[in-house]
Amino acid sequence: MSTSRRRTLLKVIVLGDSGYVHKKFSQQYKATIGADFVTKEVLIEDRLVTLQIWDTAGQERFQSLGVAFYRGADCCVLVYDVNNNRSFDTLNTWHDEFLNQASPSDPKTFPFILLGNKIDVDGGKSRVVSEKKAMEWCASKGNIPYYETSAKEDRNVDDAFLSVAKLALEHERDQDM
Repeated sequence: MSTSRRRTLLKVIVLGDSGYVHKKFSQQYKATIGADFVTKEVLIEDRLVTLQIWDTAGQERFQSLGVAFYRGADCCVLVYDVNNNRSFDTLNTWHDEFLNQASPSDPKTFPFILLGNKIDVDGGKSRVVSEKKAMEWCASKGNIPYYETSAKEDRNVDDAFLSVAKLALEHERDQDM
């Protein structure tokens, strides 16, 4: 085992009308602004990547958190509840709010990922937002990756966050060139 393994810290912002992180990962820290802050480590090739994940738990009062919350973000995860049309309909607002507040150098290439959460509810019978509709939305935003997850049952969550890390690292590499 290599002791010279590289470590990387990535700041990930989770936005949407479906509090996510605090349901999936243990609540380690409650910031004074009211957003959950947790870390998750993933191994990518020879690199140990620590994701510093900030989640507003879908509370609209944090929709205008200000520049400090968004500053330095390496990736933005947008989350909606597949059983709730309104949570899907607010994705454009969350997406635009992030770009407005974070002011990435190239908004068109900034890494976003979309998570359709709560696929476990009612055996899927309560679902109102189709996978097709979500994929179309992703295509309209530059083909951002899409995962359907169940934070409660831990379905696809690790895959989604591995994708987040890879996307952010790719973006970082492209920015360095």
